[in-house]
Amino acid sequence: MADFQTAAPAARGSKPRVKKSAFRLDMTPMVDLAFLLLTFFMLTTTFARQNAMDLTMPAGKGPATPLKQSKALTLILGKDSQVHYFFGLNDAETKPTLRTTTFSSAGLRQILLDRQQQQPAPFVLIKAGPDAKYRDLVDVLDEMNITDQQQYALVDFTPADQQLLDYRPQVRH
Repeated sequence: MADFQTAAPAARGSKPRVKKSAFRLDMTPMVDLAFLLLTFFMLTTTFARQNAMDLTMPAGKGPATPLKQSKALTLILGKDSQVHYFFGLNDAETKPTLRTTTFSSAGLRQILLDRQQQQPAPFVLIKAGPDAKYRDLVDVLDEMNITDQQQYALVDFTPADQQLLDYRPQVRH
């Protein structure tokens, strides 16, 4: 482990000298212990588990369920993490007013909470535009879970929605 080396004794008749000792420390046992501890903690730790959100999808294509204009809130995911939304449905009869917001807590979350207060049990339609990213869809689903939305659906993006996006008079929220 550790050694003390002493100098040879001085010759007779000379003045006694102070012994100089050299200290040498063997680090091998300490390195072995460090690797044993590292191995022990790596093997006994539990890694973070992924959190998954339950998403119930319908079994197949069935008859369309009618939806009232007054209960609907439509979200269209656009480019640059923008969320375009309007109240109601995008029919040939009505031209909805398109508004734009972001995923911030004062943006989409506040809109969803306000809509829940105005209209009990709203139905949210989520449409991913052509420029939307997968992360945007995950963020919207997280917001649905955070705001405790009971009824929402992932719906196909239609040409009527594209026309609505191309028509530019949008209201910023």
